[in-house]
Formats: sequence, structure tokens, C-alpha cells
Amino acid sequence: MTRRSVARGVVLIALLVAWPARAQSPRPMTMVDLLNMPRISDPQLSPDGQEILFVKSEADWKANKRIDHVWRASADGSNLRQLTNGAQGEGHPRWSPDGKTTAFIAKRGEGEGEEKEEEDAQSQIWLIRNDGGEARRLTSHETSVSAVAWAPDGKSLYFIAEDPKSNDLKAREKLKDDVYAFDEDYRQAHLWNIDVAAQKEARITQGDFSILAYELSRDGTRIVCHRGPSPLIGDNERREIWVMDADGSDATQMTKNSAIESNATLSPDNSQILFLAGADAQLESPYNHNIFVVPAAGGAPRILTADLRYEVQRATWSKDGSAIYFSANMGLHSELFRLETDGGTPEQLTDGEHALSGWHYLPELDRHLFIEDESTNPGEIWTLGEGSTAPQRVTHLFDDLTQTFKLPKQVRIEWKGADGQMVEGLLYYPLDHQPGARHPLIVQTHGGPHASDKFGFGGWSSYVQVLTAKGYAVLKPNYRGSTGYGDEFLRDMVGHYFQNAHLDVLAGVDAVIEMGLADPDRLAAMGWSAGGHMTNKLITFTNRFKAAASGAGASNWVSMYGQSDVRSYRTPWFGGTPWEKEAPIQAYWDNSPLKDVANVKTPTIFLVGERDVRVPPPQSVEMHRALRANGVPTHLYMAPREPHGWAELRHELFKMNVELAWFEQHVTKREYTWEKAPGGEEKEKEETTNGTSDR
Repeated sequence: MTRRSVARGVVLIALLVAWPARAQSPRPMTMVDLLNMPRISDPQLSPDGQEILFVKSEADWKANKRIDHVWRASADGSNLRQLTNGAQGEGHPRWSPDGKTTAFIAKRGEGEGEEKEEEDAQSQIWLIRNDGGEARRLTSHETSVSAVAWAPDGKSLYFIAEDPKSNDLKAREKLKDDVYAFDEDYRQAHLWNIDVAAQKEARITQGDFSILAYELSRDGTRIVCHRGPSPLIGDNERREIWVMDADGSDATQMTKNSAIESNATLSPDNSQILFLAGADAQLESPYNHNIFVVPAAGGAPRILTADLRYEVQRATWSKDGSAIYFSANMGLHSELFRLETDGGTPEQLTDGEHALSGWHYLPELDRHLFIEDESTNPGEIWTLGEGSTAPQRVTHLFDDLTQTFKLPKQVRIEWKGADGQMVEGLLYYPLDHQPGARHPLIVQTHGGPHASDKFGFGGWSSYVQVLTAKGYAVLKPNYRGSTGYGDEFLRDMVGHYFQNAHLDVLAGVDAVIEMGLADPDRLAAMGWSAGGHMTNKLITFTNRFKAAASGAGASNWVSMYGQSDVRSYRTPWFGGTPWEKEAPIQAYWDNSPLKDVANVKTPTIFLVGERDVRVPPPQSVEMHRALRANGVPTHLYMAPREPHGWAELRHELFKMNVELAWFEQHVTKREYTWEKAPGGEEKEKEETTNGTSDR
């Protein structure tokens, strides 16, 4: 059997996850344990409801990244099998309408065992029969394909692919005659169809625009899509909804507004289109995401969830179109709901201290499939069927987790903000906390900022399992601007980003101190993206924190506006652009941490990806150089090749190590020895609390 052949006929006897064998008593998690924790995603229910497909991601330290593979199991969780095992991984599994074949996307070379060839290959559609056999490649497209969907008759598949480079461009790049026009060096992405039997491709759309997302109607005769002038995220506010016949003809524009729409879906009878937008009834932004419906024949969109306090995350039509199912962010947790299309109060279908993801609805069976993330479980697959009173668990991949590791207690707490507004967040207790003991506290602020922290296991970036094992308490506040708490709460940032948000965070810290848990003299702050913005603000506003770690945070909103690849949702924060006549420059500057950087006394490290276009490195450079010039202990760490979200395992391990070493040096005054990556490839190095690495 070759390296990339199908791993069929193997039923797992060992536990699916990759942690060590269970000891006699649970032990604290290490950073490497956390990075090695498998994750599952993209569950898909077979047409007959008897089997599921999903993607499992695992750390590969030799490749220095996580590798995805496709797995299959019976709907009761039994008969677990790995379907794919290519060196570069596979994803996006989709059942054929008859349930006999699985389509997936993979990057694989032509030559057997040619790993370098696989790295350079384009992602293509592959097919594998569910009764066994080798996977076969279906497409040989010149560019990588994405967003694969079967036609309802099973005879063809649709996919999106960007246009290929011209021969002239290829020739110039070969000669390194490759100067390009900034923000103009993209290639449009279009919709294609491929006949399965003939392996013949047909182009569905063409022109000077991009298809950003699409969905087929249930009868396969129509397509609804999100179409924009380019694939650039900076043009997202110019994307609109279009509907067309399945062959691309009779294309008609459905919307025309400045809201960023998503999740467009045709009703079962093709008469209406639902979509989501972070907008109000007039399609003005920003608001919590709502559900809208527009007639497929044309007309004005109508909002269905104007009175909903929560943020709609995804939505789809019920089996007969009389209702809409949707998932909603309720602040600290997310749940499934059902809403009648003629109005009324949404019916909540699930409830718990969890976060739901990967929701998939199969209308033929009126059955839901989703992943439930809990504080002691990073995600199992659950199902909810017609007439069910409660979801049923499908997989048991992490049953031994709590017997292997000591995990922190996670609770909801609430407090009053400076203006009396109630705010809530998650509090994690140190593993060995005893009543009456005070501990160092790390406040972690979420990204977005229009997002929220929820109950769940968490990931490597916050590593609460490691921090609590070291004796830290951790607070994750859902400050003003977070989603899931109503529009007034979210829109507190409009006109003045830092009005109440940072005060909410500090009030939360005070609440934990008043509980008797946090030591007011041992406080630290950290966050990434909008959490980095917040960290930068906190250290310029107060000197209460003994140490801080700011990841990919903004320092200067004026320069940030032009440097970032996205601007649309920042414009309302400050009442206009910094480029317009009589621009609100003062609002931009007043909310910039750099304005008050002379106040900083907190030792602070900065981290950013070298290729981050969302919050580019100059933002961290400005803060770092200011602190350094003012004599404040600081370091700036840049990760080569990394975008806004880091993905290389050793970079992720470095982030955790350097942050914890910094906190140990400045908060607890303890020595710290860095965790090493598995494999022994790295040189021996002694890392202590001098606050720097040898890199």
C-alpha cells in the first residue's frame, strides 16, 4: 500500500487522539500536549443518515504543521475508519447524492512518493468509492479548486477556481521581471462544473468579477452566489448576491448595498433567498448578524430577526421551507434555533455550556449534525433529528481526556462596567486552587472585536490549561463591542472604539480581585488581533499590569487604516475615513494607543506574523520602538512566513514559551524552562527568566 493510498479495512482499536497512555492519576497538560491535541471539523451526514464523514487534524512535527485527513464512521459512532492519508492532507469531504462516493480536495503529485511534487501541486478534486478501492483524481485544473458541491443528480460537481496566470506573466516571473501593481495583482475566481463520467470541465461564469461563495438550489436548477468586483477582502462591502441558472445563464443581481452579506441560500421552491448580514433593517452596519429574505424574482430584502438579541452565525431553510434553522452566538455559548418564516419567537433547540461548530443540516431527513466543544472536551459530533427532544452524541473520541489530564474549572462570572452595564466573561481557576488563596491573574481579551469568548476547551493560542497548571487564574471578558449581547452593546464602539471596552476589562479584573481569587499586585494582560489592540490600550491607560504580551495589535489607527487589507468595518468606529474631506482624524488619533504611549511602564512583548496583512507588522514596530525609546522593557518577535493567524507548530510553541517566560519573569519572579518541540531536532538551549530567547 502506498503512502497516499486509502487506509481502508482498518478499524481503530486504539483511541483516536494522540496523547500518552493514561497514567494512574491525571496530570497537568504541557504546551506540546495542547499542540498535539487532535481536532475534528466539517462533519457530513450521508444521504441515508447511516454514516458520517469528518476531517481530523493532527500535529505533524516533521512537517511542522497540522495535517488533515478524512474519516468515516457509522452514525452511532462505531466502525471508525480513516479514508485518506496523503502527505499533504485532504479536506472538504462531500457525499455523492446516492451515498456511494465521497469527493474530497487534496494536493497530490503525479509521481508515486514524490513529496516535493505534492507540495508544489494544485489542490484538486478526488473521488473514492465507499465500498473500497483507490482514490482517483477527477479534476486536473490549472489552478487549485475549492468549494466543491455535487449536483443533485450526482452526474457532476461544481467548484470555484481562480483564473490561471497568463503565459506572459509566467515568462516574466521566470526572468524575475516581476514588478506588480499593488492591490491589482489578483486573478478573478470563477465557478466551474465537471462531468464525473467524462471528466470534462465546463466554465459556468466568466468576466471581470469573482465568485466568492455559492450554493445550488435543492433541485439543481438554480445557483445563488456572492459576487464581488475582486477576490480582495478589502472589496467585501462591494460584494452582492446574484442568482442564475445552473449553467450560468440568466444571471440577475438581487442586492445592492454596502453591507457584507453571506450565507445566501435558495428556498426549497426557489422563490426566496435568505442571507445574513451584520446590519439592521436598512442594511446599515455594524450590527449583530441578522437573517434577511429577498424574493428571488427581485424586490427589497426583509429582516426576520430584528428583535433577536443574539448574533446569527449560519442559517438554512427547513425541509419544506416553512421555517429557518439557524445557529446563534449567545455570548458565552452558541445554540441551534428554529424560526417560522411568517414570524414569531425563535424556538431554541439546544442548550448548554458549550460552543457549536460545523453545523450541517440534511433536509431530506430533517436532521442536524454538529460539533459540540466543552471545557473538558475539544469537540465531539452530535446529531439532532426530527422529533428529538435532545441531541444524541455520535462520537466518543475524547472520553479519556479527563482521566489523562487535570483540566481547569471554567465558570461564568458577571460584573458591572464603569457605567453600570452588566458584563460577563469566563473565569478559569488554577488547578490547585485552595479557598482563600490569591493567585496571579492573566486577563485574555478576544479578537474581532465583534466576536465573543465562549465555553469550550480552547486552543493553543490561549493555553489556559498550561497557565492554570502554573498557578495562574485566567479571565476572558466579553467587553463592549462583543457579539451576542444585543446591538447597543456591540455598537458601543461606534464613533469611539475605546469608550467602555477597556473599562469593562478593568472592571472584570477588579471583580476577580474582590472575589478573593486574584492578587492585585500580580496582574498580566495578553491578547491577539483585537485582543492585541486591547492590550496596547490597557498598558497606555494603566500601570496596574506587571507584564503584557500583545499579539498582532493596532497602535495607530490612522496608519492602520491604510496598511490593513480591510477597512470597511473600521470606518464606522471613527465616523468616516481618514482620507475624506474634513476627516475625523482626531477620533482616529484619540483612540490610538500610540497617542498615550509615553504613559507605559508595563514590560511588554509584541508578536506578529511577517506576512500579516490584517494587522501588519509596522503596527507592532511603532509600539515596540516607542517603549524601547522610553526605557520600558520590551521585545518584538516576528514569525517568518506567518500571516495573521500563525500555523507553524514551532512558531506556536515559541509564542507560548516566550509569553509564559515573560510573565514568570515580571509577574511571579520565578525561573522558567522552555518546553522543547518533540523530536530532538532543536539545539539544547537553557531558557530562563531573562525574558529573551536565544533567537
